[in-house]
Amino acid sequence: MSQSTAAPRASHPRWLRLTHWLNALAVLVMVTSGWRIYNASPLYDFSFPASITLGGWLGGALQWHFAAMWFLAINGLIYLAINLLSGRLKRRFFPLSPQGVIHDLWAALRGRLGHADLSRYNQVQRLAYLFVMFDIALLVISGLVLWKSVQFPLLRALLGGYEAARQVHFIAMALLMAFVAVHLVMVALVPKTLLAMIVGRKESV
Repeated sequence: MSQSTAAPRASHPRWLRLTHWLNALAVLVMVTSGWRIYNASPLYDFSFPASITLGGWLGGALQWHFAAMWFLAINGLIYLAINLLSGRLKRRFFPLSPQGVIHDLWAALRGRLGHADLSRYNQVQRLAYLFVMFDIALLVISGLVLWKSVQFPLLRALLGGYEAARQVHFIAMALLMAFVAVHLVMVALVPKTLLAMIVGRKESV
């Protein structure tokens, strides 16, 4: 009796790799230009070094920031739409439970979390990726309030007012940078994940 063998597929399909790197570029531009905007009117008693900001001056930083915002929003919507319509969101990011997250986090801390199948996310990854989707959405929403406060009164009210929206925007940015830092550390610890995100890696179905 013969058995058919399924053709291997990419652990990270082309659309996923493309939207991932476009999102990474948009986030880099938004954050560095955002730091320059922040320096013009700091919320807290510190400023970012000019050498790590983008735009050169406030007007230039605002132009970079708004351009990247729309780029990030459109690219993010494409990513979310493909995930939802293909069923990938449900397959890859669920189920998710506190017990599962604690179990996988404990296994990761002991170096016992496997990475053989890069197409399968552990529950810590699922939580982190779902969080960053929410965080980026919050950045875009709070950014709209800061940009066009009068035109978005409902969003402004939901965020607690203009000044509260500034706080939300800054904290969401800081959390996104924390995610990026942890993400880069994990890539350094498991470098084959970077190769898979660049060229894809074939996995048997």
